[in-house]
Amino acid sequence: MTGAFHLLCRADFPEGLSPYRVVDVGNQDLGWINGFLDAQRLRGLSPRSLRAYAYDLLNFVRWWWREHRRPLARLNEARLLDYVRCQLSGNPRPTAQTVNHRLTVLRCLYRFHYQRDIPRKRASVQSVHKTRNPLGFGGAGRKAAGLRLKQPRRVVIPLSREEIFRFWSSFRSFRDLAIIALMLLNGLRSCEALQLGLQDLRLSHHQIRVRGKGNKERILPLCDDTIRVIERYCQVERPASASLRLFLSLKGGRRGQPMTPAGLRSLFRHHRRLSGVPLANPHRLRHTFGADMVRAGVSLPALMHLMGHSHIQTTMLYVRLSPEDVWSEYQRAIQNKEKITLQVQP
Repeated sequence: MTGAFHLLCRADFPEGLSPYRVVDVGNQDLGWINGFLDAQRLRGLSPRSLRAYAYDLLNFVRWWWREHRRPLARLNEARLLDYVRCQLSGNPRPTAQTVNHRLTVLRCLYRFHYQRDIPRKRASVQSVHKTRNPLGFGGAGRKAAGLRLKQPRRVVIPLSREEIFRFWSSFRSFRDLAIIALMLLNGLRSCEALQLGLQDLRLSHHQIRVRGKGNKERILPLCDDTIRVIERYCQVERPASASLRLFLSLKGGRRGQPMTPAGLRSLFRHHRRLSGVPLANPHRLRHTFGADMVRAGVSLPALMHLMGHSHIQTTMLYVRLSPEDVWSEYQRAIQNKEKITLQVQP
């Protein structure tokens, strides 16, 4: 029965509608889900976020249809707990972060339709608020309470200098070197690198414009090495194309078309095997950049801007000091302290 619902991606949808649609076995829209996704598109969510929301709700509707086959109004915290139990007993078992994200999206969906949080007891349609804002959300500022799984604290270890050298040395094309340089020397996310356009380059000013999460823009400085490799890519390798994206496919049937996330993942897989650095991935390169900036003495507010974080707490959690870093900081602090003469009694 779970196969009765699936996800479609329709690139020909109008700008104001979500391209990701949850449909039934006859490819008919599930309006109560897709109306919510359309509202999120109007709010400005990226296609990547819309895709994640759609898959979260697809997971829920398959379980809800199999177990209950009732209107969404009958959802309550007790049934939500059953949904969590079902996920945790599945194979493969989702991570706590995945389950919590599904719960958050589901609570947003419920508030979109009924303008209140999911009740602890059976929902009563008569108690639904009579007013709603244009996007369907009720009382502003209310924080949803309820079940959340405890998430283990993730610690991402930066790559060592030797690992960076081996991984970097495995690349030959200027395009690939430019992508790695932007991640390693500017901390770009993989999606930010792929979304760069020719109009974002300000090489004469040693700058580049980056669009981050929530379509927020930031201007980043570029070092001479990164500028040279980008210029060589544009002059020598970049195919003639009508696309304004900076990074294009260089080979095969997609030559001249924008590089895709799948293509980037394939590129990293190949060079992990080639270089013998199994932990090299875009996020780890970004984390290595953050750790290097902290070691170089960059302030947290400056690093917050460089990495495109919305909150300083994210920057503080992102950067982890290794025991070697702590020892170096201690040694430097001790050396800078005024010497104290200890009076030893005979």
